Amino acid sequence: MGLVVQKYGGSSVADAEGIKRVAKRIVDTKKDGHQVVVVVSAMGDTTDELIDLAEQVSPIPAGREFDMLLTAGERISMALLAMAIKNLGHEAQSFTGSQAGVITDSVHNKARIIDVTPGRIRTALDEGNIAIVAGFQGVSQDKKDITTLGRGGSDTTAVALAAALEAEVCEIYTDVDGVFTADPRVVSKARKIDWISSGDMLELAASGSKVLLHRCVEYARRYNIPIHVRSSFSGLRGTWVSNEPQGDQQMEHAIISGVAHDVSEAKVTVVGVPDKPGEAAAIFRTIADAEINIDMVVQNVSAAATALTDISFTLPKTDGVKAIDALEKAKGQIGFDSRRYDDQIGKISLVGAGMKTNPGVTAAFFEALADAGVNIELISTSEIRISVVTRADDVNEAVRAVHTAFGLDSDADEAVVYGGTGR
Repeated sequence: MGLVVQKYGGSSVADAEGIKRVAKRIVDTKKDGHQVVVVVSAMGDTTDELIDLAEQVSPIPAGREFDMLLTAGERISMALLAMAIKNLGHEAQSFTGSQAGVITDSVHNKARIIDVTPGRIRTALDEGNIAIVAGFQGVSQDKKDITTLGRGGSDTTAVALAAALEAEVCEIYTDVDGVFTADPRVVSKARKIDWISSGDMLELAASGSKVLLHRCVEYARRYNIPIHVRSSFSGLRGTWVSNEPQGDQQMEHAIISGVAHDVSEAKVTVVGVPDKPGEAAAIFRTIADAEINIDMVVQNVSAAATALTDISFTLPKTDGVKAIDALEKAKGQIGFDSRRYDDQIGKISLVGAGMKTNPGVTAAFFEALADAGVNIELISTSEIRISVVTRADDVNEAVRAVHTAFGLDSDADEAVVYGGTGR
């Protein structure tokens, strides 16, 4: 038997009973003959509570100290889980991200992994221990400061360790039974997917699917690490995410893999931009220098009379104020008239590798939205994805309409979200 990396989300270890249930599952895996490395998130809503506490003390917490605070949550859960495992008669050692050898860049609150040197983890495994690693965190390569990987970063920690340790599989345990064709909290008839390609999963994750973080899927695809998404609340087989089907899995030739949605973005429109070379570049350089990631971009055709155009783009709501401030400071240099900000939007995405060879998918998508009375504000496409921006209030209805239109509704029982969050 080989090495298995397991990751447990906050809803799986939300309380003492959850921690004991997870400990038993880990011990059962060890009894099956596997070496086991566990990555654990903070308990329940601990991270959110720490963020709220920091904001009460300081409206804009310093990045270094903010990371130092947030990593406390994972240290608590990893220590408690180690205690629970020892209580079941097995040896376990807990490690912070730094002790586990997770090396990152120096960007606080959203660091990226540079390297993983899991020497202490290998030693613990060789001694017969179960290794437990605090997810979501690492140590910067230059200053040796504690860093965090951004929300959902425990997924990335798990896949990075799986790659470094050459694990057979990375199991991501959550509070749903796998990856569904849509968020089961919105679409009760969403269907569980047995296998999905890394490419399709990457598009779903980037489009708002909350089961896996897109950085985690990207890392797994690059290093060819199969991911098994499962529920820690049941013993059911979950969803395999990999570059190729695993074992007895059959290739699914579904045209559409799923429908994703995201209400965490905002839209910025820069009005009255001179329609000449370099203007768009200046706008997006300003945004990039503020360390803000952009999602969708649309530029209108310029008006013949004025030679001015409007450029709209979407970005995380959390970066909205920073983006507006950056644009205001650069207004004189760029020369636009004004800017608008709208955080009451939502994005709906249709994902599937089959759509590029099946005519009519785009028409059916827009017909479903029209029949549901949903107005479209922005459109973006790739070979395997169509995304639109609508009003936030229309998102749930739009997701259900598109899901039904493409025959994705399941005839089985309603999907179960055990912990209530879908993560």
